[in-house]
Amino acid sequence: MNISTTHGVVTGRIENAVSRYLGIPYAAPLSAANRLRPPRPVASWSGARNALEFGPTVPQNGYAPPYSGFFVEPDIPGEESLNLNVWAPESARGAPVLVWIHGGAFAHGSGAVPQYDGTAFAKSGIVCVTINYRLGVEGFLDLGDGDVANVGLLDQLAALRWVRDNIAAFGGDPARVTVAGESAGAMSIGCLLASPLAVGLFQAAILQSGAAHHAIGQDTARAVAAHVCDELGIELTREAVATVPTARLLEVLGAVEQQVQTQPDFTRWGEVAATLMPFMPTIDGTVVPQRPLAAIAGGSAAGIPLLIGTNTHENRLFMAPTGVVDLIDEATLTGVVAAYGFTDAGAIAELYLDPTDPSPGATLAALSTDWMFRIPAIRLAEAQGAIGAPTWMYEFAWESPVQRLRACHALELPFVFNSLDRDGSDLMTGPDAPQALAGRTHAAWARFITNHDPGWDRYTSEHRAVHTFDLDDHTALDPARDQRKSWDGLR
Repeated sequence: MNISTTHGVVTGRIENAVSRYLGIPYAAPLSAANRLRPPRPVASWSGARNALEFGPTVPQNGYAPPYSGFFVEPDIPGEESLNLNVWAPESARGAPVLVWIHGGAFAHGSGAVPQYDGTAFAKSGIVCVTINYRLGVEGFLDLGDGDVANVGLLDQLAALRWVRDNIAAFGGDPARVTVAGESAGAMSIGCLLASPLAVGLFQAAILQSGAAHHAIGQDTARAVAAHVCDELGIELTREAVATVPTARLLEVLGAVEQQVQTQPDFTRWGEVAATLMPFMPTIDGTVVPQRPLAAIAGGSAAGIPLLIGTNTHENRLFMAPTGVVDLIDEATLTGVVAAYGFTDAGAIAELYLDPTDPSPGATLAALSTDWMFRIPAIRLAEAQGAIGAPTWMYEFAWESPVQRLRACHALELPFVFNSLDRDGSDLMTGPDAPQALAGRTHAAWARFITNHDPGWDRYTSEHRAVHTFDLDDHTALDPARDQRKSWDGLR
């Protein structure tokens, strides 16, 4: 089936009443002249362009063990990596649109990951779009050289403009776009909610395990950039970095990530010593004018309905498979509690103690989950709700039987996309994940995308309704209240 876009005709495929168009470029190829630069327009083509297979993925390092055992990561070479994929109901007209921004710590991922297959959303009457955007050094290196920063976010904005200009041809309504993402994708959306460049490009947002806390100051970003250039032995200029072969940049990216994660020295790395992600959005004054949460509290995303939430045991993904959870002793736990700003380490450790696993490592996993994920989500929900935007919160609590992951980071993804049967989903869920839970989770997302109401009470500072997805779903008011209140006054 052929569709005419603003740059030419694309040929897709229809299967089981779902139209699929893969690998459509939304920006120019990443040739030598375009590397580390804002995305440039696509050149028009003549004739029909084949859109039957996924396009190239952006350059990135593969996941190292043990994470390579949990994630399927397509690696498709080619310069036309700024592309997107569309799944649509056959004969759709004016359908709501989902634009998915993948996660991966701003260093991994693509729109071609099997768990992001948009078929189920298309069968729910939604046009689903998944995108690629530049990662790591290529996407988030800030050299302090004028208005060239946050290239990865600029890619996302270019993709959203493509959706605005083209999605009607695929049966979608450009005035009914919901942008959604997980982890770094959700953190990206936190920045887009604060960006004047994103105004009008989407009408609702879903943030899974990420909020509006993860953008760094330019001093920190430039310190990281200086370290990269030192490692490369080159001048601190964009022109010099752009001459470095991609493979060498990926090698240095891996080395810097390892240094940050194994030697998280605040005097050397600044803010990224806490997040352990050396490349992420920068508060550059243009794409991200100020701290995203402050901008949102000031009304930058007024009127945008939000669905936001976290998984119960997010940081188990980063601590259990590596064995770190077993290496944490009382002294380490006490030190981290103090670093977070608490004055009574014993009381906080007791507050986060899990009766099913009273070890210091499990306590730290619970505490750090709140610091990194749950508390930022709550604060974003409060900020958006305070200006009158309808906001809903969820918690994904079903526990995987795999490697003590429990309800860990990224576990909800094949449930949201109803893609438990896709290649690699069982690597994290195990072989017998509950399909009924996937059906309910996906249906809630589809309701929000379609009607801006997932089906439970809104979240406000006065009525803290949180819907929990598990074998038996339920909604509770202010769950883990004491833990939430313990963070009052702390950043």
